[in-house]
Amino acid sequence: MIAIDNVFLSDDIIEKQFICNLSSCKGACCEVGDAGAPLNSEEKLALKQDFPKIKHLLSPEGLETIKLQGKFVNDVEFGWVTPTINNQLCAYAKKEKSGMIICMIETAYNQGLIDWKKPISCHLFPIKIEKSKLDKNIEYVNYEPRLSICSSACALGEEKKVPVYQFLKEPLIRKFGTDFYKTLEEIAVYKNNLNE
Repeated sequence: MIAIDNVFLSDDIIEKQFICNLSSCKGACCEVGDAGAPLNSEEKLALKQDFPKIKHLLSPEGLETIKLQGKFVNDVEFGWVTPTINNQLCAYAKKEKSGMIICMIETAYNQGLIDWKKPISCHLFPIKIEKSKLDKNIEYVNYEPRLSICSSACALGEEKKVPVYQFLKEPLIRKFGTDFYKTLEEIAVYKNNLNE
């Protein structure tokens, strides 16, 4: 376990390797799961404000789902999440003929229409963050790939020798800040030197 301020990170984040292999999984994390993408309060507000800029990119099924369920829904287990089409594909995603799943929030960001890339829960995947039930200021950060869809990503990471924290540098900085990431990097280098 690694502790930085009030954040406790699993050792797997610096010890395991991972690189998303979209050519293999085709973005299945947008479709396989127990609920839609978890959203924080800022992302709920952003979805409300930015929906008109994203709407034209969505699939007819996604639009209909959002019309029926709302821009986000409250899940008993996961809290506020994106709605899903038939309890599977995220309503903000679109499946192409090739089978590749594309996030339309990220597409809007890439087109310069909005200023946030996608929900941080998606950006950080396969890292998951949970708040302590005893102290909401404490967060637990764990590496939890779905082996059914992420085995090729784990293999590619091992082949290229890219640790999870390096692959997810951008979202880790987005979530916790540059100083946090530098500290994590220093801890990783120190631990690696100990193991050599």
